[in-house]
Amino acid sequence: MVDIILVEDNQELSKLMSHFLVAKGYSVFCAFSGEEAIAFAAEEEARLVILDILLPGIDGFAVCQALRRHGNVPVMIVSAKIDKDSKMSGYMLGADDYIEKPVDIDLLFAKIAALFKRYYMIDGNPAVIKIDDVELNQDTMEVRKNGTLLNLTVKEYDLLRLLMENKGKTLSKDYLFSQIWGYDCDSENQTLTVHIKMLRDKIEENTKSPVRIKTVWGVGYRYEELQ
Repeated sequence: MVDIILVEDNQELSKLMSHFLVAKGYSVFCAFSGEEAIAFAAEEEARLVILDILLPGIDGFAVCQALRRHGNVPVMIVSAKIDKDSKMSGYMLGADDYIEKPVDIDLLFAKIAALFKRYYMIDGNPAVIKIDDVELNQDTMEVRKNGTLLNLTVKEYDLLRLLMENKGKTLSKDYLFSQIWGYDCDSENQTLTVHIKMLRDKIEENTKSPVRIKTVWGVGYRYEELQ
């Protein structure tokens, strides 16, 4: 699952918007056409679709209509078409919100948080990362499982946060080690392996068959949602 499918054919604008969204803590898939967005949404779950109207091929209205036929993912239209008829068409086809371009990034973040809160009954604040029954709060630096506070060391917390922020992505051992410990430690493999084991002891039901922190042999580790 990704947090946001960003449908924008202007690659420079797409890159800029996705940069701000990722920096805010959201995972983003960038689609540059309506067809690409529909195909991705058919295979992967998303919490929100941010949708331009003026797209190559099928336009954003047709994309919105297609998404509504097959699911109930929230849709936020972001468009330079700001006339009343366009806005009415967007809402009538099932859009949850309609924002004018150029985008005010603070307003965009506020509207995303509001949609997340309304649809998923969560804060919408990306400072809180919740995957299944594990919740990591970046403001308080606390981690809870099924509501119970876990006693993590600083490095365990940092490692879990990095894995959860990149859920579904395989992170190499070198990358994990450099991000958490830097390059000045001589015991890379042993240090990382020990901390992965300690994390599994605290969040896995069966440490001999982990389902959250998966080992990708020869590469690194990946945090998975439960099936």
